[in-house]
Amino acid sequence: MTDSERIAIAAHLHVLLRRITGRVTDTEWMAANAEYAAAMTRFAHAAAVEEKRPELADWATRLEVAMGLRTVAAPPPPAPPAASVPPDSGLFAPSQNGLPPRPAGGPDGPRYVGGLR
Repeated sequence: MTDSERIAIAAHLHVLLRRITGRVTDTEWMAANAEYAAAMTRFAHAAAVEEKRPELADWATRLEVAMGLRTVAAPPPPAPPAASVPPDSGLFAPSQNGLPPRPAGGPDGPRYVGGLR
């Protein structure tokens, strides 16, 4: 694996660790030093279990494989079962002024209440 690929994986893990745990890491040193990379991946795996964030464990495993700390990538965890939405779950807002119902929120939730900005 090339240096730039290891740095890219380390950078992605750095961003996840910063967002999820607040931990600041040295991306270049993580991609260059196997001992530091091993310590950060152990921390990332522990945080992934504690915070229930499987993507953190996935990127830690990718770094372990890239650094030669692990020979084979672990299989991804099974996907959680899809939640079914009952027909009367309030997915759509009630009709107002005789207009057809509109979704209560987009993929980010109810962003604009009562219309556009």
